[in-house]
Amino acid sequence: MPVCAPCGVPISQFATIFAMLQLELTYVQEDPAHDPEIEAINREAFGPGRFTRAAYRIREGGPHDRSLSFVALQGGIVIGSVRMTHVVIGTTPALLLGPLAVRPEWKNRGIGRALMRMAMEAARLAGHRLVVLVGDEPYYGPFGFRKVEPGRISMPAPVDPNRMLACEFTPRALENVSGMVRHADRA
Repeated sequence: MPVCAPCGVPISQFATIFAMLQLELTYVQEDPAHDPEIEAINREAFGPGRFTRAAYRIREGGPHDRSLSFVALQGGIVIGSVRMTHVVIGTTPALLLGPLAVRPEWKNRGIGRALMRMAMEAARLAGHRLVVLVGDEPYYGPFGFRKVEPGRISMPAPVDPNRMLACEFTPRALENVSGMVRHADRA
């Protein structure tokens, strides 16, 4: 029977071990106790440059909504996080999604997508009509995000117009929406 040279575990048992590890993977609503681990994940994912980004400047305006923010836990340790923040675009209420981050060793396993689905569904069920973010359309497109017409929505710092995305939960929620994105507490 073949065994893993470094650990001595029979290869046939890897599926069982992996399944056990997967059972420990849980998704829960974010709690203040998760904050230090979330900050570490964001530091690891985005580095010190994150403080100069447009979305970060908006999030500095006040708290995010913990009822719409989620974490992935593996054995009680935070390995991924997504947050939603209440914003106003011009005079229209919306949500700003992000940051979404997963620890590097857990990437490409569907954790980010699961966090996205949870946050988007929670926002939809809470009656929100519109979510915006700065990101890559190929990744966020399957969740309903589309490019916003350049110049229509502005951020407090330069943003590549091809990365300004919006998802409408109700038809035409983005119609006639324009202006600066600001934290709802500063609107």
